[in-house]
Amino acid sequence: MQEFAVRITREHQAADPYFYVPFDVPDGVTRIDVTLSYPKSEGCVVDLGVLDPRATDYPTERGFRGWSGGARDRFFVATDDATPGYIHGAIPPGRWKVMLGLYKIPDDGVEALVTIDYDSSPRAIAPQSVRQFPIRKGPGWYRGDLHCHTFHSDAAGSPELLHAAARQAGLDFLAVADHNTITQRRYFHPHSSPDLVFVRAMEVTTAIGHANVFGVDDWIDFRMTRPEHAHTLARLVHERGGLLSINHDKPTIPWDYELPKIDCMEVWQSHWLAWNWVSLERYQQRLASGLKISAIGGSDFHQPARLMPEGPLVLARPTTVLHLEELSEEAVLGAMKSGRGYVTESPTGPHLELTANGEPMGSSVAGPVAADAQVRGAKGDKLMWFDASGIIGDQVIEADDWTGQYVGAPDRFLRTEIVAAASRGGIVETFREALRGKGLPWQLCEDDLANRTIRRAISNPIYCRPS
Repeated sequence: MQEFAVRITREHQAADPYFYVPFDVPDGVTRIDVTLSYPKSEGCVVDLGVLDPRATDYPTERGFRGWSGGARDRFFVATDDATPGYIHGAIPPGRWKVMLGLYKIPDDGVEALVTIDYDSSPRAIAPQSVRQFPIRKGPGWYRGDLHCHTFHSDAAGSPELLHAAARQAGLDFLAVADHNTITQRRYFHPHSSPDLVFVRAMEVTTAIGHANVFGVDDWIDFRMTRPEHAHTLARLVHERGGLLSINHDKPTIPWDYELPKIDCMEVWQSHWLAWNWVSLERYQQRLASGLKISAIGGSDFHQPARLMPEGPLVLARPTTVLHLEELSEEAVLGAMKSGRGYVTESPTGPHLELTANGEPMGSSVAGPVAADAQVRGAKGDKLMWFDASGIIGDQVIEADDWTGQYVGAPDRFLRTEIVAAASRGGIVETFREALRGKGLPWQLCEDDLANRTIRRAISNPIYCRPS
């Protein structure tokens, strides 16, 4: 056993948000146990992870062996198994590093103790899980959640429970984006099937911004320490053929890095009242600046240790709905990138399909525009039309199966939203019931519930240019 006592100060945090405790692993070790002790409190939070000798300075492509953030104070890595969030496999001898993420450090610093124990008992080297490539044939609208978590990062629930929740919600695809790790794939790779396709994902998580990486086999180094590292992140993702999406760009964790080249933006996370009007307005501004970014949504649901009943604060609230020629991971990623879909409040939320000059969402059209918005399940609510200047039209949705129309020359793009009108009172009441007598979350006030515009669905844009 080895013990390392370290004192961490605000000066360390300002210099680098990651503090490294090196330790030497002798030849023949088959298991490493690490424990972190410090006086954890609301104002003192230290994250935990580990690198093996292959790791380099940022950005490294090899040597990552696990991360649990502030969710755990101990872990093990062995040749045949590992704590959720950590990667099992061969234990190379040499200098390893415990990573301490300096999330919250008190003014007077913190004393931390890192304890490391080795075991050399004979153990097999277990293989990693093998990715599956399931396909469900047939074109149509497919529903999924693009942002959720298991106990491989900071949720209490297992992958098995999250899988059950996705089946309960009636989803077709699911992206499990645990924080800064990809070890959730131990379960999701072999369990991906035509009934429920699992999309490879990882949430790059830092103190000043979160982003989802989709469709990449490799772990992506999250140790961003400079504003320009956002561009490094985009390069790492795109070199590997993946998609990059900024998450929940709103209070309490907005995107405070430079804006890199992103493919998607999470315009809606959790219940609409969780400050999503902020992220939607930032999306509108980016479109108006001339950027082409697909809108997606995700619940950011952290699976509890039991299966929750359906409701407004669980998995797939909101739901991303994509039009696919077939259900497969490749098709999901392609539709996400092209913007062929919309975000709706739940798996049974309103349908919103926008076409312009006969072209689908995500397309580019020229000249005057004749657009249709097919809406189902939102009678009495409002359909709003937007271009780069803001609102350019609104219509009352007159039936549960109804088509709104727009003719004109939109500036740069055309998109639509369904805004709650007739349904507003019921949405607010259901939200209150889900709180079970607790106070309003997310620093909301009663005025927000009474007056905030509530969206029920948001389409992707169609890009417009003069003829």
